[in-house]
Amino acid sequence: MIAAAVATSVFKDLMNAVIACAAVSLIASALFYLLDAPDVAMAEAAIGAGLSTAIFALAIRKTERYEA
Repeated sequence: MIAAAVATSVFKDLMNAVIACAAVSLIASALFYLLDAPDVAMAEAAIGAGLSTAIFALAIRKTERYEA
């Protein structure tokens, strides 16, 4: 989880950062499930990994990419 979180901030490509952020959310969801909080795990998976990733990906797709 820590490696994916660091990768989120290190990646230059925004789409790769979004994918790493989704991985962090999925790992957090699995940890919540292991801590006997399945309701929180489902919410994290649906909102954190699903909805947020989709919104970020759509926003990146709608913007212009260029090298800095």
